[in-house]
Amino acid sequence: MSENSKKSIGKPTVADLVLTAMFSVIIAVCAWITIPSVIPFTLQTFGIFLCLGLLGGRRGTVSVLIYILLGLVGLPVFSGFKGGIAAVLGPTGGYIIGFVCSALVYWLITKLTNEKLYMQAVSFIIGLAVCYAFGTVWFVEVYSAKVEPVGYAAALSMCVLPFIIPDIIKIALALVLIRLVKPKIKYFDK
Repeated sequence: MSENSKKSIGKPTVADLVLTAMFSVIIAVCAWITIPSVIPFTLQTFGIFLCLGLLGGRRGTVSVLIYILLGLVGLPVFSGFKGGIAAVLGPTGGYIIGFVCSALVYWLITKLTNEKLYMQAVSFIIGLAVCYAFGTVWFVEVYSAKVEPVGYAAALSMCVLPFIIPDIIKIALALVLIRLVKPKIKYFDK
């Protein structure tokens, strides 16, 4: 077993704990920056991408999970200062859960390949597509059960199509910041 493998399996350091907690808060702050809509436009996905790119797959996924757990216990960390189980079980909750899927996709792809810029971009785009897919299926099922029947075409036009270009811009911005910040802070290079 290589020295790097031993480090990644070992106990988290204080820096790991601080960074994962800090990025959970950064994701929450990004979620509060919002433009209202059926599904609000937020910087939440930007926070997710930045977190994953700076912390890496393992620590980034833990940070995303902490963020969601904070919301589940009622802290107002989701868009619109929402929190609680109802926010996650509502029609848009699948997109929140989809963030974990995005994180896991990033972790898997970068673990199997590398964290070079192009692989980060590919993993962000695939992760975003998985989040969209999971969230849209969830939206159709929950919205249809609680409000009125809605088809996948309508859900995609409400919940995905308006967000593709803004999310691509968020990915690009996150990649630029990752390239600028990561080399300057030694704790990100794990």
